[in-house]
Amino acid sequence: MTVVTNHPPSNDEIRTLVRPEHVHRRAYADPEIFAIEQERIFGRLWLYVAHDSQLRHPGDFVRTRLAQHEVMVTRNQDGKIYVLHNRCPHRGARLCMVDRGSSRLFTCPYHAWVFRPDGSLSAVPHPQSYPANFSVADPENHIQRVKNVDSYRGFVFANLSDSPSPLVEFLGPMRDVIDNLIERAPDGEIEIADSTFTLEYHGNWKLHMENANDVFHPSFVHSSSVAPARAAAGNASILDQDQTREMLLANGFSQTDWEGIQLTGLPGGHTFMTSFYKKGVLVHEQQDPVIQRYHAALEQRLGSERTVEVLEMNRFNNIIYPNLLINAQHQQMRITVPLSVDLTLVHVHCFRLKGAPEEMFHRAIRFLTTLGSPASMIFSDDVEMLERCQQGLAKQAGPWINIARGFDKDRRDSNGSIGGAASELPMRVQFEAWVNYLTQ
Repeated sequence: MTVVTNHPPSNDEIRTLVRPEHVHRRAYADPEIFAIEQERIFGRLWLYVAHDSQLRHPGDFVRTRLAQHEVMVTRNQDGKIYVLHNRCPHRGARLCMVDRGSSRLFTCPYHAWVFRPDGSLSAVPHPQSYPANFSVADPENHIQRVKNVDSYRGFVFANLSDSPSPLVEFLGPMRDVIDNLIERAPDGEIEIADSTFTLEYHGNWKLHMENANDVFHPSFVHSSSVAPARAAAGNASILDQDQTREMLLANGFSQTDWEGIQLTGLPGGHTFMTSFYKKGVLVHEQQDPVIQRYHAALEQRLGSERTVEVLEMNRFNNIIYPNLLINAQHQQMRITVPLSVDLTLVHVHCFRLKGAPEEMFHRAIRFLTTLGSPASMIFSDDVEMLERCQQGLAKQAGPWINIARGFDKDRRDSNGSIGGAASELPMRVQFEAWVNYLTQ
């Protein structure tokens, strides 16, 4: 029987929601649980907020979310990056209403207080009307800053807790995928492209993170796009060198595919899998003239041996818990933003590899639109399933869901990582971290 409470669940109650092979529906459907997640996961962990390439010049800014707060990530005149709460300290009005831009000063639309990109107050209209002790230099009159801001190789993170662990420690082995993405650029530099999608679904944020490394669903959920791809003639598209067809075909997993895709879970909830794309331009075939030019450019900087090492990383859907997903070989990134217990935003970005042939960027954009655009046959299928799950989990009948597949076959290594195939280990790893973070 489901227990309905009128008070925030205790740590002991939270622990009872997760069993080794099952999770209680309240983890997805209880607003009180969601509120605790915002405080103890999104309010205490390092969260990605921006990339250096979006903040090249003083005054550049990005508007985003940090837990339940809306924030602005800014580049100040001194070159430093600040994360500011998007709220005027005067009367509380939201300052910024656009997602990205550049401005040397931020002016509140209500009473025209003017702020610098570091959050300090620059000026107020009619200063003689304020009390004698009013000062623009008083920190209480500045935009509230997020104290903990750090970056790893251009990826900017912020943390709302008082004394977080170092960012590099939090990222741990997942630094490898960020390193790999940057190493793939012949000039050693990447930038976020303007081509970006923002998608919304009516479901819990964890459903999207679990779906990313669920190797069983593609054969069934995406069958409506796999079937016509199988019926289409190969190499018929002059638009994308068969890229879209191969992407759709790859979702038709066989039993061999299920058992061949390796899944890895790391302490802290981070997970990834080996890629299931095996043909065409998706895998950088050597006979492709674009790839030949790309390899030549990359070898000029790295040498042939190191180039092979960089391009051999074959990981897919690298999840940096709780909400960041990176695919280095396809220059893609997704950020999951929880809005409420049953409403989630997903931002989908694409990177440009500086120094790579322009065709590489166009292929990355094609990947972005095929997989993650509002019109995507793949993402629309996934959203339908995530929303159906949320609709079912909102009901109290049958409170437990099963995450047991592979439970008795997964292996745990000495470093704490877990590996397996045809398994739901990513869900179990994420929920192990979820319990730890909520009950610390």
